[in-house]
Amino acid sequence: MEATPVPLDDVDQRIIAELTRDGRQSVTTVAQNVHVSRAHAYSRINRLQEEGVITRYTAVVDPVRAGLRSSAYVTLKLRQHSWRELRERLAAIPEVHHIGLVGGNFDVILLVRARDNVDLRRVIFDKLQSMPGVLDTQTFLIFEDVDTR
Repeated sequence: MEATPVPLDDVDQRIIAELTRDGRQSVTTVAQNVHVSRAHAYSRINRLQEEGVITRYTAVVDPVRAGLRSSAYVTLKLRQHSWRELRERLAAIPEVHHIGLVGGNFDVILLVRARDNVDLRRVIFDKLQSMPGVLDTQTFLIFEDVDTR
């Protein structure tokens, strides 16, 4: 199912920027920062949620402080027509934090976070490489994370 873009004006964009910066701030604070009334901000936020622009609110966690000291981008080459089946299996692996279907020399890129390199090796060798439909993997260790959001 392909998502249809929702028309967003400047107020919508500023509300999204505020909530991306701090999703815990009150509607009153959002309204003050965007320079609209509280009622207007509330109705805009509700519309953005109903139209699927805002899909959820979440915390940004420092992986190292959360005990996930080893991170890597892992690329997968897949057997033709295996994406739909693999997507759910990949999403069920707790160590997989992001899945992207991409074009280029590989088919999928994953962000994998683990307790340490031994745990990362277990995820890659025992879980990812053993999946039916996975033809090849490549692992790129992450030495430093910079979250730009």
